[in-house]
Amino acid sequence: MWSTEHTATTDLGPAAVWAALRALHEGRLTYPGADTFELHGPFAVGTEVSVTPVGQETFASRIVDLEDERTYADETTFGDVTLLFRHTLGALPDGGTRVTHRLDITGPAADEVGPELGPQIAGDFPESMAALLAAARA
Repeated sequence: MWSTEHTATTDLGPAAVWAALRALHEGRLTYPGADTFELHGPFAVGTEVSVTPVGQETFASRIVDLEDERTYADETTFGDVTLLFRHTLGALPDGGTRVTHRLDITGPAADEVGPELGPQIAGDFPESMAALLAAARA
């Protein structure tokens, strides 16, 4: 298994961050550098999602975990590896939110593929998180 994550905090409450995160994954929000999402059903566990990263081919993913204002995760399998992308929101005592974006690469080829592929995928997590939080503020 190979994993990485990026965490940021904001003074915005979980509801505002969740609204932007949900809008992004429903295909209603975009910003420079953001992947494009197209749902093939309701915003719910089990729904297939077409994901198109900037400048890349579209691939299929599936929502595997969803709890309003707390977590969203989708999973994609490419051959011998599975990519699990998870956003987790945690309320802070001051009313703000801690947001973590995590990538787990699992499967028979994860130890071989993860160290090269993982940083390529997750390299923009800090910028993407900043853009998501800016969209939540707007």
